[in-house]
Amino acid sequence: MAKFIVRAIFAALGLWLASKIVPGVRVDDTGSLVLAAVLLGLVNAVVRPVVFILTLPVTILTLGLFLLVVNAAMIGLVAVLLSGFHVDGLVPGVLAAIVTGVTSWIAGMVIGDAKGRD
Repeated sequence: MAKFIVRAIFAALGLWLASKIVPGVRVDDTGSLVLAAVLLGLVNAVVRPVVFILTLPVTILTLGLFLLVVNAAMIGLVAVLLSGFHVDGLVPGVLAAIVTGVTSWIAGMVIGDAKGRD
């Protein structure tokens, strides 16, 4: 449970950072930010694996770069489902995916480091 909370915190941090530095990504309030982070976690757990399998040939052809589009689509899906989170197109979605991906990578390092100390 602690890992999920840490991941949700880092997802919220990534979405907040994306809303600050990526034009076209907006979060209305803190509640929407937290909901967007949790919803993004659920979408990544349920929808993303299906989309990944369906787009695997394109992902292989593009040497994995298409995963940025898949991640942008997941962020866009969260924006469609949540009224307090807005993404104004594909390019802001891809840039937000990069920002949240970097923060998730950092979260993985922090969680992995914390696991190694126990």
